[in-house]
Amino acid sequence: MTTGRYRAGVAPEDAGVPKAALAPSDETFKALLNHGGHPEAEVEKNPCRLRLMAVHAHPDDESSKGAGTMARYVDEGAEVTVVTCTGGERGDILNPRLKDDPEANADLSAVRHREMDRAREILGINQVWLGYVDSGLPEGDPLPALPDGCFALIDPEEAARPLVKLVRELRPHVMLTYDENGGYPHPDHIHSHRISMLAYELAADPSYMPELGEPWAVAKIYYQLLFPPAQMIAYARYMREHGLDNPFEAQMEYFEGLDQRPITTRVNVSRYLDVRDAALLAHATQVDPDGFFFAVSNEIKREAWPTEDFQLRHSRIGVTLPESDLFEGIRQ
Repeated sequence: MTTGRYRAGVAPEDAGVPKAALAPSDETFKALLNHGGHPEAEVEKNPCRLRLMAVHAHPDDESSKGAGTMARYVDEGAEVTVVTCTGGERGDILNPRLKDDPEANADLSAVRHREMDRAREILGINQVWLGYVDSGLPEGDPLPALPDGCFALIDPEEAARPLVKLVRELRPHVMLTYDENGGYPHPDHIHSHRISMLAYELAADPSYMPELGEPWAVAKIYYQLLFPPAQMIAYARYMREHGLDNPFEAQMEYFEGLDQRPITTRVNVSRYLDVRDAALLAHATQVDPDGFFFAVSNEIKREAWPTEDFQLRHSRIGVTLPESDLFEGIRQ
């Protein structure tokens, strides 16, 4: 799961991070521009209230990817909606303390819905279920076929229609989704990417299924970047400089060898790290409290890498990169 390298930009020096791949290449920048191909609805300018929509594959994904950003924008008065594509029915119990929990083993889907309710309340967001069935993560060699009727096997345009309807109803100015690899190659994450990109295009097309609502042009759509290599390197540098043990020391050669996706937008979430943790811990069946996400303290995160990071994929408005706000160019 690698991408090409991009020219370096400058990261905020007060964050104690190295210069990272922030500015995309000329070729990548051209891809950010609206490439049209059909008439589109006009982008709303200077809205009274900003609106953000994040599309996720399963309950818990919203709390591990961009939760600090969502909490920040809610705090600033924006309307934030998470669209959850599946119920996580085929997930595993990842918290070793709950492996033998009778309720979770009897009806994991119901438990995960309740966990999502708690996370939603903690973050202050709205949340909508698309109602698709979890595809599961196939394992083995060769990989087994995906189960009939699962989300990842539904035709992308068909699967995107409920999302097009939501986009037209809720009228977000910004959408968040995964990259073309799904952030990691889970079939539901990859399919979430597909339907998000389709919905971004189709919701703005007046000729596409007018029965789904008045067309709406989302101004910008971003990929959410989870643990970019530069972030892990920044943690390692901070801990080395302060004489602290690095819990990821054994993985540093791997992180240092990864190509860096272009980080176009860094949102400071230093005030929202505790809220982010609380939302993630609300998904108790899915998160080990002693696991990867909590191996570095929030104190270190605030000093070494206080942002959540995004790659602007398409924009229908003029942009100046790098950004520090998903709503740059849209705010009054």
